[in-house]
Amino acid sequence: MVGSKTISAIKQALQNDKSYSDVLLKKGMSGSEVKTLQNNLKAAGYYFGTCTGYFGPYTEQVVKNVQYKFGKNSDGIVGSGTYSLIQDILAGKATPMNSSTAVAASNSSPTNSSFRLSWSQAQNIFTIGTTATVFDIETGKSFNVKRTFGYNHADTETLTAQDTAIMRSVFGGWSWDRRAIIVKVGDTYIAASMAGMPHAGRDDKPSAVKVYNRSGDYGYGDNLDAVKGNNMDGVFDVHFYMSKTHSTNRVDSRHQEMIDVANEYAKKNY
Repeated sequence: MVGSKTISAIKQALQNDKSYSDVLLKKGMSGSEVKTLQNNLKAAGYYFGTCTGYFGPYTEQVVKNVQYKFGKNSDGIVGSGTYSLIQDILAGKATPMNSSTAVAASNSSPTNSSFRLSWSQAQNIFTIGTTATVFDIETGKSFNVKRTFGYNHADTETLTAQDTAIMRSVFGGWSWDRRAIIVKVGDTYIAASMAGMPHAGRDDKPSAVKVYNRSGDYGYGDNLDAVKGNNMDGVFDVHFYMSKTHSTNRVDSRHQEMIDVANEYAKKNY
C-alpha cells in the first residue's frame, strides 16, 4: 500500500535521481520541454499567453511569480525544486505563502476582446502624430509617447527625457525584449506589446532626412527621429494584434504572446 511515508520516499528518490534533479529551463531556451512547462503553468492557472516553446521574458516572469507566491527563490529558473513545485501545484498539494503576484492567475484563454484590437483597427486610432500613454503591466509604470512613423506596426517615441527615463527603467536599460503593455489613446485602451530598443534615428539631425550612423546599427537611411530633446535616438516598436515586423513582413510570435497577456490584464482591470 502507498501511504504518506511511501509517497515521501518516492519523492525523495526522484529528487535524488540525476535525470530529475538536473531539470534546468531558463530564459532564452526553446524546445518541447519549454512548451510542456508553459502548458503545465497554463493548466495550473498562472500562464495565459500562447504556449510557443520559447522561454521568453513573459515565461520567466510567470515562473518568478509562481516561485514568489509559494515562498521560493524568485530567480525565474526552473530547476528541480521549481519543477517539483509545479507538479505539486497541479496535484493540489502546494500552499501559497505570499499574496497576489505581478501577473494575476487566470483560467480563461485569450480571446479577441475589445482590448485586443487588430492592427488594421489600432492604426486608425493610434495614428501617426497621435500621443498616448503606455502602461507597463509588470511594473505598473507609465509614460507618454507619440507615434511618429511605421506602417506594419507603430514606430513610437517618448515625449520627454523624463518619459525616456521611465521607459528605460522598465527594461533595465535598452533591450529588444518584448513587454506586455496597455496603450491608452484618449479613452481607448488597447492591448499591445513593446520592444525597448531605440533604433533607426539620430536626435541631433532633422527628421526624415537621409543620415548616416542611425541608432541600433541601422546605418544609412531615413532619420526616424521626430521628437527632439527626449534623450532617445530613433523609435521603439509597439505591436498590436496581427501587426508585423518591418524587416520580415511577418507576425512576431513573441509580441503576440505579450498582447495576449495585455488583453487578459485589461479584461480584469478596465
